[in-house]
Amino acid sequence: RVPVDGNYCLTCGSDKTLKLWNPHKGTALRSYQGHGYEVLDAAGSFDNGHLCSCSADKTVALWDVATGQVLRKYRGHAGKVNCVQFNEEATIIVSGSIDSTVRCWDCRSRRPDPVQVLDEAKDGVSSVKLSSHEILSGSVDGHVRRYDLRAGQLYCDYVGSPITSVCFSKDGQCTLAASLDSTLRLLDKDTGELLGENKGHRSTTYRLDCVVSEQDTHVGCASEDGHVYFWDLVEGSLARSLPVGRGVVQSLSFHPTLPCLLAATEGQVQLWREDSFQEQ
Repeated sequence: RVPVDGNYCLTCGSDKTLKLWNPHKGTALRSYQGHGYEVLDAAGSFDNGHLCSCSADKTVALWDVATGQVLRKYRGHAGKVNCVQFNEEATIIVSGSIDSTVRCWDCRSRRPDPVQVLDEAKDGVSSVKLSSHEILSGSVDGHVRRYDLRAGQLYCDYVGSPITSVCFSKDGQCTLAASLDSTLRLLDKDTGELLGENKGHRSTTYRLDCVVSEQDTHVGCASEDGHVYFWDLVEGSLARSLPVGRGVVQSLSFHPTLPCLLAATEGQVQLWREDSFQEQ
């Protein structure tokens, strides 16, 4: 995971910890311990002051980056929590769980219960993403759900295969969904129209990430065959496959502004970048 400015990255895993790194130098900066089981997802706040994480221990945690302390532990999910995101101001943490709910937690209050529970999914929630006024979720029930918080509306698109990852395009016009039929689908956000289908990678078993490149030129997906695949967003043609390793590539994360990518496989994180890359 790339926190907001792209100078640091976060890893989490089966050793129950989170780690903060400088990926450009390959140095570990700090370790965060406080979950009881494997940590399944993590995210950084806009100011790099806080982290949020979620775990198979059914909890969501809010961390102070500098001290390494857990500031809050949110309990309420009935099963393992797959995904977490901050809103833009880092005042709310949104989490998605195997219990089929998306929950919204207030970082500033002491109240232990969520400020909102979205329980429309009929099966586990595998992925959540946020825009300034929307929550996008993907579920094992094969639906992409978009909650427009301004309008108070729910929009739902059926993909037909369990969804492993969802994301917005950078211009906010499209949504991308990866699913277990080894297909990546680009949807028009407002109409739900299928704009493109990308195949060539393998995704049948694991919860794999999909991404949109920093300038909306390419869509990408992790694969169970050890590669990361990229397609031209407009043409839909395969643009590149990166040979990351032998095993499953679980996690992908783009630099927010530069052609730089993190890929995680079998306990290691790789940094890929274009030759023209200049560290900021």
